Amino acid sequence: MTMPGSRQGWVIVGAVAVILAIAMGQLVNGLSVFFVPLEAEFGWPRGAIALINSAGLAGLAIGGVAMGAVADRTPIRHVALAGTAVVGLCVMAAAGASGLWQFYLLFFVAGVFGAGLFAPLFALIGGWFPAGAGLAIGIASAGQAAGQGGVPFVAAWLIEALGWRGAFLALGVVSLAVMVPLALLMRAPQRADGGVAARVEPPPPIPPRLAVAWLSAATLLCCACMSVPLMHLVPLIQGLCIAGTEASGVLFAMLMAAILGRVAFGKLADLIGPIPAYMTASLWQTSAVFAFTQLTDLGQFYLFAPIYGFGYAGVMTTVLVTARMLTPSAQRATLMGVILAFAWLGHAVGGFQAGLFFDLTGSYTLGFGAAALAGVVNLALVGLLFVRVRQRQAAMA
Repeated sequence: MTMPGSRQGWVIVGAVAVILAIAMGQLVNGLSVFFVPLEAEFGWPRGAIALINSAGLAGLAIGGVAMGAVADRTPIRHVALAGTAVVGLCVMAAAGASGLWQFYLLFFVAGVFGAGLFAPLFALIGGWFPAGAGLAIGIASAGQAAGQGGVPFVAAWLIEALGWRGAFLALGVVSLAVMVPLALLMRAPQRADGGVAARVEPPPPIPPRLAVAWLSAATLLCCACMSVPLMHLVPLIQGLCIAGTEASGVLFAMLMAAILGRVAFGKLADLIGPIPAYMTASLWQTSAVFAFTQLTDLGQFYLFAPIYGFGYAGVMTTVLVTARMLTPSAQRATLMGVILAFAWLGHAVGGFQAGLFFDLTGSYTLGFGAAALAGVVNLALVGLLFVRVRQRQAAMA
C-alpha cells in the first residue's frame, strides 16, 4: 500500500492549499473590497451587497452536503475539476453583471460547486495522513488563509487599475489557469492492486450523528463570529477616511499571520487533542473580535490585526481536525460536508447581520458585538462537547 504521508500526499497538500487560496479567497471574503465600488456605482445598501457574499456562502452550505456525498462515491479528481471550473467561470461572468439578482445567482452557483473544493479535499488529506493529520490539515488550511488575505489585497489594486469589472474578469481568468491543472493532481491513496487504500483508525468516541449535530451548532456560531471582521474590516477602516488599498493591506497582514496560526494550531491539535485546541482558538477569537471597533487609526489596525489573525485562524483548522476525529472514514466527506454547511451558513448570517446593523445605525458596533456574543455561545457548546467526549473515552478505557 502507498504509505500515507508519502511524497505524493504532501504534493496533494500543497495543491489543495493553492486551490483553497484562490477559490475560498474569493468566495469567503473576497467581496469585501468590492463593497465601496458597488455602493458608489449602483447606490445599493451594504446589507444588500453583503447578501452577494451570503449567497455564495449559502451555496457552499448546500453544495457542501451534496458534493460531500458525491465525493464519497466518485473519484475526487472529478469533483475538484467541476469545482475549479465553475468557480472561475462564475467570477468571470460577474464582470458583466448589472443587477443584484445576477450577483446573487453567480455567487450561489460558484458556492454550490466550490463546496467540492473544501470538505472533500480535507477528507482526502485525512486519508493520506491517518497519523499526524493535524499538521497536514493545518498546512492546507493555511492556503485558505493566504487567499483570504491575498485575494482582497490583489483585488483592491486591480480595482484601482482596471475598475471593479476588470478586477472580476482578471480574477476569473487566473482562477481557471491555476486551479484546473492542480485539480488534475487529486487522487486517493492506492493499494498495490490499484484499489483505494483502507484507512485504519480508532472508532469515533461518540455516535457520529450526535457529533455532527453538536459540531454543526458550534460551527454555525463560531463562523458567525469569524465572518464579521473578514467581511467588514475593510469597509470599517475605510469609514475612517483611509483608502481601500491601505485598508485591504490590514486584512492582508491579518491573514498572513493567520497562515502561521493555521499551521500552529494544527500542530497543537496533534499535541493536546483537537477539541482543546478548538477551544483555545475560539477563546482567542471571541475575546478579541469586538476590539476592532475601538481602534481609530491605521497604525493601531496594523498592530492588532495580526495578533487577532494568528489566533482566530486556528478555529477552522481545529474544527476540521475535530470533525475528522469524530466521524468514520467511510462517511467522512459526507458528514464533514454537513458540518461545514452550518459553518458557511454562519459566515452568511454573520456577514449579513453586520451589514444590516450598519445600514440601520451607521456604525459597526452592534454587528461586532453580536459576533462576540455568538463566539461566547460557541465556546459553551464546545466545552460541553469536550466533557461528553472525555466521559465516553473514560468509559471505553
